[in-house]
Formats: sequence, C-alpha cells, structure tokens
Amino acid sequence: MSPRFSFRPAVEADFEPLLVIRVDVMREHLERVFRYEPARARRIFRGHFDEGGMRAIEVAGVLAGCVRFARADDCYRLDSLYLARIHHNTGLGAAVVAPLLAEADAARLPVRLEVLRGSKADRFWERHGFVALGADAIETRYERPTP
Repeated sequence: MSPRFSFRPAVEADFEPLLVIRVDVMREHLERVFRYEPARARRIFRGHFDEGGMRAIEVAGVLAGCVRFARADDCYRLDSLYLARIHHNTGLGAAVVAPLLAEADAARLPVRLEVLRGSKADRFWERHGFVALGADAIETRYERPTP
C-alpha cells in the first residue's frame, strides 16, 4: 500500500524547513564529492525554489519534503526531490513520483533529471524507467523516455 500524501504549492514559509531537510539528506553525498558548503547549499536550493514548480509534500498534514517538477520546451524537468529521513524506504518516494510520471506521459514528454554520481538514487531512478544519458565528474544525467 502506497503511503498517503498530498502535494501543494511550496510557499516562502516552507523554504527554511525544506532547506533543513535537503541539507540533512544531501550533506554526506555532497561532502563525498567535495561540494558541501552551507552558503552554496542555500543558494542552489533557493534557485530551484524560486524557479517555479516546487511542490511541498505533506503526510498527515505535516511537511515531509518537496519536489520540483516543471515543463520545459521538450521535456519535464524533475529536481529537488527531498524527503525527511523518517520517510526513506517507506514507498513514499515511489508514490510521489508516480503522478509526476503520469503527468509527463499524458503530455507525451520525457522526464529529465540529474543525480550525484555514486548515489543510491541511481537505482531508484533506474527502477522507474530512467536511463543514463551521460555523466560528468559530479552528476549523471537521466531521462525517462516517453512510453
């Protein structure tokens, strides 16, 4: 059974709590690639937060994380999928991604994202039909083709 959750547009009051979640779940991975710096983490998340398409994820009315999902010219872009650790390995990530992929499928567009190399997220995205398009020293670029 999939965890029950809801999306809502993220609002400014969500920024700090979501930044705390992001730093908590990403810090060890960013340190591994020598890219963790508090000011940089804030700046990058602020950029994603302000770009539009950021959705807050709530479980039982409590902020559980976020995801940014936005249409680009020839695809949907997915980034900033961060869930509080209490929700890891519960099926919530898959439950959150399912309606986003359905939205892209309805529009007949692929979904693209980037993942830090060597992350457990690689396996998650591959299970959801994403294929690696290429990589640099830091990130792997993935796409889920149109079904």
